[in-house]
Amino acid sequence: MSGENIRRRKEKCENCTKQCNKKQSDEGISSLPEKDVANGEVPASSHLLKQQVLLSACLSCEGCVSEEESLKISQQNLEEVARVLGLNKKCDVSKHQVLVVSVCPQSLPFFAVKYGLDIPEATRKLCGFLKSLGVQYVFDTTLAAGFSILESQRDFIQRYSRRHHDSQALPMFTSSCPGWIRYAERVLGSLVTPHICTARSPQQIMGCLVKDYFTKQQKLSPDKLYHIMVAPCFDKKLEAVREEFYNSLLECRDVDCVLTSGEVFHMMEQMKVSLADLDSVPLDHVLGEAGDPALVRHQGRGSEGFLEHIFKYAASELFSLDVEEITYKTLRNRDFQEVCLERDGEVLLQFASVYGFRNIQTLVHRMRKGHVPYQLVEVLSCPGGCVSGRGQAQAQGETGGRVDKALVQQMEEAYSSLPVRLPDTNPGLHILYQDWLEGQDSTHANTLLHTQYTQQSPGQTRTHTQYTQQSPGQTRTHTQPPHIQW
Repeated sequence: MSGENIRRRKEKCENCTKQCNKKQSDEGISSLPEKDVANGEVPASSHLLKQQVLLSACLSCEGCVSEEESLKISQQNLEEVARVLGLNKKCDVSKHQVLVVSVCPQSLPFFAVKYGLDIPEATRKLCGFLKSLGVQYVFDTTLAAGFSILESQRDFIQRYSRRHHDSQALPMFTSSCPGWIRYAERVLGSLVTPHICTARSPQQIMGCLVKDYFTKQQKLSPDKLYHIMVAPCFDKKLEAVREEFYNSLLECRDVDCVLTSGEVFHMMEQMKVSLADLDSVPLDHVLGEAGDPALVRHQGRGSEGFLEHIFKYAASELFSLDVEEITYKTLRNRDFQEVCLERDGEVLLQFASVYGFRNIQTLVHRMRKGHVPYQLVEVLSCPGGCVSGRGQAQAQGETGGRVDKALVQQMEEAYSSLPVRLPDTNPGLHILYQDWLEGQDSTHANTLLHTQYTQQSPGQTRTHTQYTQQSPGQTRTHTQPPHIQW
């Protein structure tokens, strides 16, 4: 980019910053949600902290969160959960809802480090806390991630088979990161969107699993179930309100509310929860099985390991090669790595993992020039992967996105301590493919496990009242959750 273009974009972004800061100053306090919540009120002293609009944020997103999106996202907070819990304590049973919480595996190391426990015991304590509030069921999303991985594997094989007559088949980009997806749709457009894997993210598959399968097992109307997701990333709030994830037949969203790990921990601090007083309660099974489900993870440094799973599967399916260990070659940095499958000196497969916006920019630059040799790229907007999501890894008291590196290292070590389980070996997935989805290739499976990503034009009305962009499409709140009487 020329110096003149950089100057113009800098002026544009600085003007945007001034306008957004003025809007926050004028409207920030008045835009807070209603204060009446369960068993108490938010004190009048609660207020929005001064928000930041970063130059890098404007360069990445080319626009802000629309007013409609901001309104939907603003309803995903502790106040809304308190409202639902409060209604459940009142006599009007017509307004009662069953609360279900699904916890991402990448959130569990955060609570383990904060509690000073191993992940299994920290998970039981977290489950005990949530159930003490009035939550009826607590699941982890490993099962849903297994679906996402298996469907991504199948999508890659299909794309590979048509690579010679379909120029948009490869490279395939992973689709589990909502920050990356938003950036691709809003900024990169048709250059990238046809290449994005159609498999839904683990969060949204979990939403379908809970609202469609689990409600039927419990003989519940989906609108009588309130589904909360605990995730390491603010972007997941934006993903939950996407139009395609509203089920018009069931008349509800797959995920009603996303709370970050940090928000849940803040809630516990507000309530002055004593770890010793919390019961150790096992997670629940979506399939209704008894016993404490074993906590496992999928392959990958700090995420679900889509690259590793697809790489090994493709090696076996396409070339009849059994790959036990994958050797990464670091290119620009730890967050830009590649892996190759070779036979007799011939490169059969070449995949890359690209984490963080700077590396994404490098990838896109190469793609525009036609210099991308990869058949698959695992893309995540957070450097370090999902464990480093800013909903749990941001340094305490920081609002500019700075990561607590010591905390991240501890979380990565804790996460790596979990045993690895291949989704192919999970009997629960095979049961659900038959009992819930009517087979792996059924219309039902395709509808609930897949979606499409296309170029989108940002809305005409912009607002930064509560949320600003911090990385490619990353929806970030810089407010401390208000004090709530639980």
